[in-house]
Amino acid sequence: MRALCFDSFGGPEVLALREIPAPRPRAGELLVRMRAIGLNFADVYRRRGNYHLAGEPPYVLGYEGAGVIEDVAAASGDRPAWRAGDRVAFADVPFANAELVAVPADRAIPLPASIPFDTAAALLLQGLTAHYLTHDSYRVAPGTLALVHAAAGGVGQLLTQIARRRGARVFGLTSSEPKREAALAAGADEVALYRSDWKARAVAFAGDRRPPGLDVAYDSVGTTLLDSFAAVRTGGTVVFYGMAGGDPRPVDPRMLMDTSKTLTGGDLWNVLTSAGERRRRAGALWRWVESGALRLGPVRRFPLAAGAAAHRLLESRESVGKILLVP
Repeated sequence: MRALCFDSFGGPEVLALREIPAPRPRAGELLVRMRAIGLNFADVYRRRGNYHLAGEPPYVLGYEGAGVIEDVAAASGDRPAWRAGDRVAFADVPFANAELVAVPADRAIPLPASIPFDTAAALLLQGLTAHYLTHDSYRVAPGTLALVHAAAGGVGQLLTQIARRRGARVFGLTSSEPKREAALAAGADEVALYRSDWKARAVAFAGDRRPPGLDVAYDSVGTTLLDSFAAVRTGGTVVFYGMAGGDPRPVDPRMLMDTSKTLTGGDLWNVLTSAGERRRRAGALWRWVESGALRLGPVRRFPLAAGAAAHRLLESRESVGKILLVP
């Protein structure tokens, strides 16, 4: 089979499409032929060498995708009814940048016929991330004032929609005017550009509330972490869940004590603790998409062979919405 591989850490140029042995599913695994693969910033971090990565060289990136079962190994977990031909999706299975992937049965999520493969691969990981951020990291409620970084990105647009669905008002941040329009179209109440005095605008967005500032800031940029603290109120929360702009500066715990502010981290892998959790959370996403309550932004498709170009686009921060790799 063909897979997008690399032998050493570095820029997009280290990626190349190669012929490697197809995986052989072991007991409790499904062999899935991929139809669409989600590209995420975590793949960039892994390619650079600053994020956990499974396996040995040649490395194969990817943890998210959707496809069709080709083979079911014996004792396939807690769903013995899996059959060849079933449609599935997954968000946390390594080596997904390939034509065939061995998927543990307990990590496979049934994909309804109403959800296209592209939609599943574009939605699942980022949608599950937005779900736990708004339900677990900081439980958004009616009246919550939320700051969403990178509000035109894949997670940002979904996070904005789910937060609004839960009754929040959203102040978004983007890097360009076209992205600002995309964030507004996703439902943000107000959107500022990073080059503006956005911290002051965020505080002003809260109006006359006392103490001044927003309730929560969802920060996926990293280098903006201390600025996020300046935008939230005394007693507010900053959720750090990504570092697309680089590593954050250290946070002084005395500042947290003096302002009663909270810093919490977020990682999807700590939330997807069982097959039931995966299906419950994914089921909510499928229902919201089917009802029109959740809309995907634009999707860009790249052949798997053009993986390096897809990575360059993602790193440029010029992309709006999700990028997919297609075998």
